[in-house]
Amino acid sequence: MDKALSSRGTAILSVAEMYRADRAAMAAGVSGLRLMESAGAAVVDTLCARWAPRSVAVLCGPGNNGGDGFVVARRLMERGWPVRLALLGKRDGLKGDAAAMAAKWTGPVEPLEPKSLAGVRLVVDAIFGAGLTRPVDGAPAAVLQEVADRGLPCVAIDMPSGVDGETGAVLGIAAPAALTVTFFRPKPGHCLMPGRALCGDLRVAPIGIPRSVLDTIAPTGAVNGTGLWLSAFPWPRADGHKYSRGHAVVVGGKADASGAARLAAVAALRAGAGLVTVAVPSDAVPVYGSQLTAVMMSAVDSVDDFAAFLSDSRRNAVLLGPGGGVGAETRARALAALGAGKACVLDADAITSFADRPQELLNACSERTVLTPHEGEFRRLFPDAGDGDKLSRARAAARDSGAVVLLKGYD
Repeated sequence: MDKALSSRGTAILSVAEMYRADRAAMAAGVSGLRLMESAGAAVVDTLCARWAPRSVAVLCGPGNNGGDGFVVARRLMERGWPVRLALLGKRDGLKGDAAAMAAKWTGPVEPLEPKSLAGVRLVVDAIFGAGLTRPVDGAPAAVLQEVADRGLPCVAIDMPSGVDGETGAVLGIAAPAALTVTFFRPKPGHCLMPGRALCGDLRVAPIGIPRSVLDTIAPTGAVNGTGLWLSAFPWPRADGHKYSRGHAVVVGGKADASGAARLAAVAALRAGAGLVTVAVPSDAVPVYGSQLTAVMMSAVDSVDDFAAFLSDSRRNAVLLGPGGGVGAETRARALAALGAGKACVLDADAITSFADRPQELLNACSERTVLTPHEGEFRRLFPDAGDGDKLSRARAAARDSGAVVLLKGYD
């Protein structure tokens, strides 16, 4: 992500980038102890805003995530909460900042095991953070299974234990959290399923890392939001006219499959297009026209008709696929639109029509092309993209095609 882009959106940091942010903050004079104390304080403030005092078990791991847990336990106890603290491993095995925070804890430390949850009404999961790379097993797995089986409300620090911070995948087992508090910026695992669902409500807390470290890190991803793209919209001007805001073309299909194209046409209007035309077979014009009031109709019955229709340079953006039908006709129209240099969005049938010849489509794509496959369409279109997480596969597909790739799904 370039500097301008990171200033407009909420950056997503990989686990490695988050480690770099921590190091950069410490190099700027923010101590690791201060970061850890601030992290624990943020968790407690967020937790206490949601729940009244009740019996709570704080489950701590052997690393810095566990150090955050010791801060949480201490601060909750100072607020009068009844706290049990369970630790994976030995207290004297802790190192660095985690050991320093453990030394400030004056309560008992239990071994991490399912009976640590006896009688508690809330759990703080500080076992593993976003950097976990191996499957959870042994005592942590047994405890997380108990949390899940009992349906205990759980607050995860940084990431629910067992969720891969890079991919959102579950490494062995993970207990669903009602609330996850992470720090500075979200990670991919917070946004990608199943990690996204396991996080529950996500809160991103500031802990004293200067925002300027993003300029050094140059993160490569961001959470989608209006700040990333709204400035690119052509806003109405006093001296403007309808063509100043673009003429969108939605290519529809037969009368009995008109719903998706009609919805897309209305969406184009609501998004701000100055004009919208639905290009459909002549016998379908009455069906489309009876349902659309602010959209123009154009009868297009052949590929030659469509090419002639696109010769008007004012028709500058084209959507193909919704209800268009699968086959040679749709394929030819897609290639005609791409060849005309229009900004093109290819969805649904326009993608499936290239299922047995994906390279033909990819060769025709450009930076003005947007491909919107779901998982099955994506695998047919990009068979060499691998089996990694959605983010890395979508990036690889975008590099290979030169297009914008929107890999659809519930995350």
